[in-house]
Amino acid sequence: MTPIQDIDLSAWQTLAEAVSQPDNPFRYLSLSSVDADGQAQARTLVLRRATQATRQLEFHTDIRSAKWQELAVNPRVTVLGYGHQSRLQLRLQGNAQRYDADSELASRVWHSLPAHTQSTYTGGPPGDARDISTDQPAESADNSAGKARFGVIIVQVTLLDWYQLQRGNNQRALLPYSITGELDAARWVNP
Repeated sequence: MTPIQDIDLSAWQTLAEAVSQPDNPFRYLSLSSVDADGQAQARTLVLRRATQATRQLEFHTDIRSAKWQELAVNPRVTVLGYGHQSRLQLRLQGNAQRYDADSELASRVWHSLPAHTQSTYTGGPPGDARDISTDQPAESADNSAGKARFGVIIVQVTLLDWYQLQRGNNQRALLPYSITGELDAARWVNP
């Protein structure tokens, strides 16, 4: 079996590489939270940053979204990714921290976004009814209204559940992390 320390390094390297590779299957991850009714809610988000040293994942969202409100009440999340070619599943559990437009982090990130990405925050609230008969493409380069709606979610990962599917030899390891991001008592488990 592969040493667990190598698995840890490889998993975080895979996530970090996915940030800049649009075709990488780990670029688009499912983030699951829990709504006010106790129902699990999963949605796909674009991975914007993965930092092994601190065990953090970064995502961007509209602060008017249901997930933003859900994370205010219960910050515990699970992030799931699967690479079809590699047959690798990464399930990461942790706590989400929210940074709205008034935060230094969100402001800095907002100013680094291309105009076409900023424009995605200028429309109506996520999940509201949309009148497609009046939809017009945005022609204005002014995306300032979107800045107030922009938020950053940082997931502090506390557990990586690594699962490698291999014909006849599936492998699974649990890699818990301390609050400072150090690997803590990792172990092999039955798949």
